[in-house]
Amino acid sequence: MAATKDPRPCSIADALALVGEKYSLLVLREVCLGNGRFDQLVRNIGAPRDILATRLRRLVDAGILTKRIYSERPQRFDYRPTQAGLELEPVLMALMEWGDRHIRKGNDRPMVMEHSCGSDLVPVVTCQACGKPLHHEDLTARPQAEGWSVTGPTAA
Repeated sequence: MAATKDPRPCSIADALALVGEKYSLLVLREVCLGNGRFDQLVRNIGAPRDILATRLRRLVDAGILTKRIYSERPQRFDYRPTQAGLELEPVLMALMEWGDRHIRKGNDRPMVMEHSCGSDLVPVVTCQACGKPLHHEDLTARPQAEGWSVTGPTAA
């Protein structure tokens, strides 16, 4: 087996490096709800101000949020999701649904999202090609990174 010091190349790891830090997805939750002012974010997330400022800067630099001035004196900004940020919203909805089901066990849901059809949202991941819902047993991994198989690094 080839010796490697680098972990498996992975888009999940890449995404988590950006949005997997504590508070990053909660910032996105709030800006998607329309709460993009710094004081709203501090209040609704409970993050220390210095950490929140760092997360906001990183999310803006990554193109997930935009920053817009709403007051000149004192200079104040609000944050809004970019297209990339909005494309993370289904991830937030899936995490919320998973938390409601497995952590809260369906009791006392703190928030319900209503879809435009009028029903409470229950997100389902489906295959774009056939439209069927995702189930673990229907998936086959095909590693594309050179030198890697499903089980790990391959021989050189």
